[in-house]
Amino acid sequence: MKKLLIKNMVCDRCKTLLNQEFSKAGIAIVSIKLGEIVYEENVDNDDEIIEGILKNNGFELVKDTSDMIIENIKIELINTIKNGENDIAGNMSALLSEKLNKDYSILSKMFSKREGVTIEKYYIDLKIERAKELIQMNELNFSEIGYALNYRNSSHLASQFKSVTGMSMGEYKKLQQWDRKSLDKIM
Repeated sequence: MKKLLIKNMVCDRCKTLLNQEFSKAGIAIVSIKLGEIVYEENVDNDDEIIEGILKNNGFELVKDTSDMIIENIKIELINTIKNGENDIAGNMSALLSEKLNKDYSILSKMFSKREGVTIEKYYIDLKIERAKELIQMNELNFSEIGYALNYRNSSHLASQFKSVTGMSMGEYKKLQQWDRKSLDKIM
């Protein structure tokens, strides 16, 4: 068995797509989760086939330890937002330190150096993209969106939304120009 860490693998569709592509190539997957595939090695050119599958579908193989850590930070934060977990802004450092078994100051410096933004700014950007998605779905009002994203009040979300996008949530909704970014393209 061989374990691969995959960059830009951020949703269930990514897992489904790669599962199908590996299956077509005759590579048996043992397990698959966000950012990680474990498969049965069977031929000498598996590496070339896998690199091709990943490249053709917008993914990359994580080869460097720093890349692996940064990708794991992103996956943890994306999962937090997708799962509607309690707001972690207050204990983001504790959560990431525990999950990745590293001191937060090391994680923070590594992330900022590699990505050019802080972990906190990345997290806010994720929340704003999720807010855009919820606005587009038109199932929740702005207060409910704030609650769903674990903001203490909707005005805090509104000010962050305007700061990031340059427009109010109401203006964004009226425009109906859904310029959302996929989560793997935020950086």
